[in-house]
Amino acid sequence: MDRIEQHIEALIFASEQSIRVEEIVYCLQATFGEDFAEQDIKTHLDSIKTKYQSPALALEMVKIGNGYQFLTKKDHHPVINQLQLQRSKKKLSQAAIETLAIIAYKQPVTKLDVEQIRGVNSDYSIQKLLEKELITISGKSETVGKPLLYSTSPLFMDYFGINGISELPQIKDFTENTISIGEEQE
Repeated sequence: MDRIEQHIEALIFASEQSIRVEEIVYCLQATFGEDFAEQDIKTHLDSIKTKYQSPALALEMVKIGNGYQFLTKKDHHPVINQLQLQRSKKKLSQAAIETLAIIAYKQPVTKLDVEQIRGVNSDYSIQKLLEKELITISGKSETVGKPLLYSTSPLFMDYFGINGISELPQIKDFTENTISIGEEQE
């Protein structure tokens, strides 16, 4: 079996969370039809760990809990933090804010309903809101064609600092009784 360490690296890299030795063994056996001893895999893991300790590499292999995962080295955390800050500060466009407001107040709602309220095509705004995970697809409507229904996501609640839709501001919160035309007379 050639390149076993590369296959193990690929498994660790492709795994969304740490991957256990047993999972590595299973994947290799299922793919190549050969038996792999856990001790041999652990030996390869030690070799991979040593390889990634090189100062020339930004990643390291870390044992987390019962599994292994690639993480960036601590030296690179400040620059990664800047990336995260920059991405989190991206503002929503006016169209996305309008679309999000309609979905928040009318949920669950179809794209057609959003477009009828806004009066323009909302494909792009809905796609961007889905990518930012501020809205989710919450099902399908029972109407003709069974269009998708959109609702706000848990991230929406976190993003706006609310615990539920009931905490959204109401129209009465935006109106002031002090608005008048002309001068006030006594």
